Amino acid sequence: MVTGAWGFSLGGPDVPVGSRVEAAAVELRAVREAIGDCARCRLCEQRNHIVFGMGNPDADLVIVGEGPGANEDAQGLPFVGASGEMLDRMLSNVLSLSRDEVYILNVVKCRPPNNRTPEPEEIAACRPFLDRQLAALRPKVLLAMGRPAAQTLLGTTQGINALRGTWKVWDGKVPLMSTYHPAYLLRRPEDKVKTFEDLKLVRRRYDDLGGRRRA
Repeated sequence: MVTGAWGFSLGGPDVPVGSRVEAAAVELRAVREAIGDCARCRLCEQRNHIVFGMGNPDADLVIVGEGPGANEDAQGLPFVGASGEMLDRMLSNVLSLSRDEVYILNVVKCRPPNNRTPEPEEIAACRPFLDRQLAALRPKVLLAMGRPAAQTLLGTTQGINALRGTWKVWDGKVPLMSTYHPAYLLRRPEDKVKTFEDLKLVRRRYDDLGGRRRA
């Protein structure tokens, strides 16, 4: 058994897969309980729902976005509405994956007013929860969608145009690809071609690392 940096235990390579999945699911539930009715920043003041994340706790690919929008806040789920539909098409058409084969979460769990970019202090308030989620999930590949997600995971101030399209490393070992957020692509569809190229790189690395798909 391997103890994570936050003091919880996760199954190691010698632990049966079922045990690792159960450990991840248990830890994710613990993180959600720790969030509770969070008031660590002012985003709590206008939210309808905390958007924790969703997907397969045994996912080989984890997708990290920016924060909930109006639809996400209303439903309590990440990447719904037009952005979610675009993400689903990306997963299906390029990666040959469905939403329930990956895990999807955001850097912040509450909607910023008027869908603005999260402030640094808001990201910092949510960061312990993000780190615990990722430690529990132990992805083989990370996909950061949008500048705030990429900058947060990589600890950089570089913009998304500089970060996208090249592999970086998260936590010293996990390959991370940055690309544009679906909400941005709805406004700037001309950048879909670049995103398609980024996702082809993700598919290649995912397959090289033995990423799983349902038969």
